[in-house]
Amino acid sequence: MINLKPNQVFADICCSDGFFAIPAAQIVGKNGKVYALDIDKNAISVLKERAKKEELKNIVTTVGNAEETVLCEECGDIVFFANDLHDFRDQSKVLANARRTIKASGRLVDVDWKKKSMLMPGPPPRIRLSETEASNLIKNAGFDIETIGEAGPYHYIIIAKKS
Repeated sequence: MINLKPNQVFADICCSDGFFAIPAAQIVGKNGKVYALDIDKNAISVLKERAKKEELKNIVTTVGNAEETVLCEECGDIVFFANDLHDFRDQSKVLANARRTIKASGRLVDVDWKKKSMLMPGPPPRIRLSETEASNLIKNAGFDIETIGEAGPYHYIIIAKKS
């Protein structure tokens, strides 16, 4: 859905233990790169171990705060957020850092929980961002929204490019 390809650079912001980073590393291949950022050093340790087992040498891990970390300057083909945009203290700063990371032809992808009650676990609806709230934050950070769509019954996806 996000059109990730071999040889690209994928930046996973708040990657946890690599749920998305590991398959992204497999897709981009040995000539691509995955930057994986998380504040939780234990999650990064698990990701490193998983990458080692999979013999993936194209993942660069960073323990850090997304408000204060720019993984690279204008290198990312895709900067990816999954289920976490609502968690940041300063979403505008995180998105500004994402903008610095994305190359001119790159895309920002936000997959997040729909803002409604559901049986599926996840954050309480009161702290989730609706598609409109998330897209407004993304627009205000200097992006143009390309698409807003469904990503299954519990999630939406926003894909944006630099303005």
